[in-house]
Amino acid sequence: MFATLSDRLTATFKTLRGKGRLSEADIDATAREIRVALLEADVALPVVKDFIAAVKERARGTEVSQALNPAQQVIKIVNDELIRILGGETRRLRFAKQPPTVIMLAGLQGSGKTTLAGKLALWLKDSGNSPLLVAADLQRPNAVNQLQVVGEQAGVAVWAPAPGNGVGDPVEVARSSVERATQRLHDVVIVDTAGRLGIDEEMMAQARDIRDAVQPDETLFVVDAMIGQDAVNTALAFLDGVGFDGVVLTKLDGDARGGAALSVASVTGRQVMFASAGEKLTDFDA
Repeated sequence: MFATLSDRLTATFKTLRGKGRLSEADIDATAREIRVALLEADVALPVVKDFIAAVKERARGTEVSQALNPAQQVIKIVNDELIRILGGETRRLRFAKQPPTVIMLAGLQGSGKTTLAGKLALWLKDSGNSPLLVAADLQRPNAVNQLQVVGEQAGVAVWAPAPGNGVGDPVEVARSSVERATQRLHDVVIVDTAGRLGIDEEMMAQARDIRDAVQPDETLFVVDAMIGQDAVNTALAFLDGVGFDGVVLTKLDGDARGGAALSVASVTGRQVMFASAGEKLTDFDA
C-alpha cells in the first residue's frame, strides 16, 4: 500500500544526491515534490501542510547546512517526520492491573472488525494470554456466527449468549462477558460491536452504552485503509461520539494509496497500534 508513496519519495531524493550543499531552490523543489507525493497518496491536506512546513523548517536549519551529506540529512528529516505523524513510537496495549483487560472494537460496518477481532485474539493467545471473544454485534446478519467461526479458527473461546440477526441486547452481552471471563479465567476480553454503513446517532449511542457497561481499558477504532479521506471524517466523528485510544488499520494489502494511515493518526492524535494486511488470521502486526 505504501509502495507508491515510497517510490515517489525515492525519485524525489534522487535529484538531491551528490549535491555538496542545498540551495533554497533545492529545498523548495524537494518540498513541492514531497507535497505532490503525499497528496497523491491521499493524505489529508491539513496534515500535508503541517508536514511540509516541518520538513522545510528543519531543512533550512543547521542540521542540513552543516551536514557532510545534505541529501542524506533531508531524507532523515522526512523519515523522522513520517514517524512523528504516525505517533512517534510504538504504543503497546494497556493491560488492566486486575484482569480481565477489556478491549472494545469500534468502527463502520465493512471495516473488517469481526475478522480483526479474531486476528487480535490469536495474536494475544500467541503472546501467552487467554482471550475471550464477545459477540456484541447483534445487528448485522450472521455477525455472531461469523465471530464463532473466526474464534474456532483462532482456537479462542467465544461468548455469544444472544443469537443476533436483530435479536438480543448487545449491552447486556458485553456486560455479562466480563463476569464470564472472570469465571473462566480469561485475562483479556475482546468486544466486537456493531457498525453501520455511515455514522449515525443510534450506532454512537449503542457504542457509548457498551463502553459505559464494560469500562474498556482500550477502545480501538478499526478503519478500512482503502476508504481514503473519509477515514479522517469517520475517525473524528467516532472520537467525538464515543472516544478511542488507538487505531487499527485493516485491508492494508489493498491497492489504496495509504494516506488514511498518515491522516488518521495525525488528525486524531491517536496512534496506529495494529495493522492487518491479508486474509489469514496471522496477517496481523503490531
